[in-house]
Amino acid sequence: MKVALLGCGTVGAEVVRLLHEHERDLTARIGAPLELVGVAVRRAGRTRDLPIDPALFTTDALGLVKRDDVDVVVEVVGGIEPARTWLLEALRGGKSVVTANKALLGEDGATLHKAAAEAGVDLYYEASVAGAIPLLRPLRDSLHGDRITRVTGIVNGTTNFILSSMDATGAGFAEALEEATALGYAEADPTADVEGFDAAAKAAILASMAFHTRVTAADVHREGITEVTAADVASAKAMGCTIKLLCIATKLDDAVSVRVHPAMIPRTHPLAGVGDAFNAVFVEAEAAGQLMFYGRGAGGAPTASAVLGDLVAVSRNRLAGTHAASESAYADLPVRPIGDALTRYHISLDVADKAGVLAAVAGVFAKHGVSIATVNQSGRGNQAVLVIVTHAAADRALAATVAELRALDIVRAVASVLRVEGE
Repeated sequence: MKVALLGCGTVGAEVVRLLHEHERDLTARIGAPLELVGVAVRRAGRTRDLPIDPALFTTDALGLVKRDDVDVVVEVVGGIEPARTWLLEALRGGKSVVTANKALLGEDGATLHKAAAEAGVDLYYEASVAGAIPLLRPLRDSLHGDRITRVTGIVNGTTNFILSSMDATGAGFAEALEEATALGYAEADPTADVEGFDAAAKAAILASMAFHTRVTAADVHREGITEVTAADVASAKAMGCTIKLLCIATKLDDAVSVRVHPAMIPRTHPLAGVGDAFNAVFVEAEAAGQLMFYGRGAGGAPTASAVLGDLVAVSRNRLAGTHAASESAYADLPVRPIGDALTRYHISLDVADKAGVLAAVAGVFAKHGVSIATVNQSGRGNQAVLVIVTHAAADRALAATVAELRALDIVRAVASVLRVEGE
């Protein structure tokens, strides 16, 4: 089986290394050897300490993809273009594709699936969500006879490290981000991670697979963690909770809801103990019940492990003259806006310390049909703080409540608003 590799960065280099180190085992598992016939890179002349002939490196990725002798194209470059052009060329040319490109799949996975189906080849992408964790294959295959009702996950290692650090040390967001950058968990430009773009793309992939519906990253309500403060973390601790950036995909009666945002979850919840840069996904299904998938969600070796697993699968299929089903989108359910989601809020208000404040605030909640679960007031004078946790209500009703609270004379500031999940 002749393999073309697009990209030789952190993940691509590990793919090359594993292909070399596990050559004998991979041949036995597939029934034929894997031969790397070309590696597309930006700079072909750069010195790389890898166990392959330097002559295999090329800057002509499209030319490599078009070669008649290539059976499988592995893409670990990332981004939308030119990766989309390369992969569509590969699929339409009859090559199977293995990719780790969550951004492309989250934006335009339907086009890739259509090309794969029309050409009768495989499109595999286990490495696109949660690194080494076997997750997409169980959703697609093992649970295919069940009905998945909800998927809740921590799918971004950078933000999980930051929030875990804030929880453990009491540091603010900026300090925790600086630590994550120094340790190599955060990119020089961490926007895709801390603003939730990375998690939203993964949420779209998970929801599409779980609910047999095409969901794109643009359908996902997205909020990042940049507004989470040390005070929010301390307040969560006081409630017996911790804060995590969650992707939440829910099957409703006639639609789906998909969102990414920071939320408080009880420390007794299985996801609460997921620390450092680890990922975990909690799946709820009608027959199987509750399942949790946990492990390293990023990094060269973990991601390369998932890539190699897919490479074995598609190679076996090609040898057998078959291919997997490209996509299951028969349900074709609409994606509901965040306003329709049932959520709970934790709201911290800086209020005037005088009679009637609590009654006025409670009146705003009642006006919008939002039931209050708990109220806690602390401080005096200019330091008076009111913390309210609601019962579940439509997110739009909660948002309208917060908007009206901001306009009250007795509310000096809405210090923070966080959703509460997992109870």
